[in-house]
Amino acid sequence: MNRTDRLYAIVEELRAVAPRRRSARELAARYEVSVRTIARDIDALTQAGVPIYADAGRRGGYTVDREMTLPPLNFTPAEAIAAAVVFDRADGTPFAQAARSAIHKIVAAMSARDAMAARDLANRVQLLDRPEGTPQPVPSVIQDAIVDRRVLRLTYLDRDGTRTEREVEPVLFATVRGRYWYVVAWCRLRLAARAFRVDRIIHAQATGEPAPTHPYENFTFRTCDLIDRAPVLS
Repeated sequence: MNRTDRLYAIVEELRAVAPRRRSARELAARYEVSVRTIARDIDALTQAGVPIYADAGRRGGYTVDREMTLPPLNFTPAEAIAAAVVFDRADGTPFAQAARSAIHKIVAAMSARDAMAARDLANRVQLLDRPEGTPQPVPSVIQDAIVDRRVLRLTYLDRDGTRTEREVEPVLFATVRGRYWYVVAWCRLRLAARAFRVDRIIHAQATGEPAPTHPYENFTFRTCDLIDRAPVLS
């Protein structure tokens, strides 16, 4: 068994028996390596972010947090590439970074043989129909503010070129045919709901202040509203 397969197998072994422990000696005997090799493998896994916990002593050993790990996904190479093609469409959306992270997790969960086959297949798949005017990626500070319900301080350039500084309480993302992305929020400057086009946000700063909870239905604009109504974009 090569090291990559052994690392994967160790995680699955610990996941299968959790919350019980497996000692380094038990793992070494199972995978026919030295106790020192198992210690190095565990160190590599923890550095990679796998939630492995160790207890010292005669009855100690290693265990893994099952809620923070995935069971075997068993993606075929074609399924992994299908997911990658779909995730590729997330470029320029608020979910681009999450999409890249997701495909990395899928490949990491595959066997070494299937992962290699998936990479080979990926080299023979090309996407040529990039849409014109692909929007800029949404800064992570804006994504985090919506997820965490935190107030944002924006420097914004409106449709007439007027620059304003304002604090907003972000509620949701909205898009017009995937070309432009908007942050829909309660604007403290205008004391009303507003939709801010992401590519017109010059600067966004997290304030750390919790934002009030706003009902989503009060912030859902029709597509024509985002295009035609100046007050929404002010």
